[in-house]
Amino acid sequence: MRIGELSERTGTPRRLLRYYEEQGLIVASRCANGYRAYDERFVDRVLQIRGLLDAGLPTRIIKQILPCLDKPRTIHFSDATPEMLATLEREKDRMTDRIRCLTRNRDALAEYLDAVRGGGAD
Repeated sequence: MRIGELSERTGTPRRLLRYYEEQGLIVASRCANGYRAYDERFVDRVLQIRGLLDAGLPTRIIKQILPCLDKPRTIHFSDATPEMLATLEREKDRMTDRIRCLTRNRDALAEYLDAVRGGGAD
């Protein structure tokens, strides 16, 4: 697929997709006319990248952990410093806290919807 379709399917601006490519997070092949062509798997990859960025991870760390998201997995630990591992641990804990908060909010919304749909009379 071309960059426009990937942009539409992921809700990611083309400029940002080019940036991901510059950072080595995604790889496009080139058509004979020079246009970028992306494999179908990059739809999920871009969504994963966006989620990790939203969680606060920098692209340099995302690039290192992306292989963990693929199957079969090829994981390289060549530059996993104690500082990087500590950063990842903090980010994991922060994500866990966020998941708990989102779960509470989702459950509260579900209870509200149940009450409203059930007439709200108790």
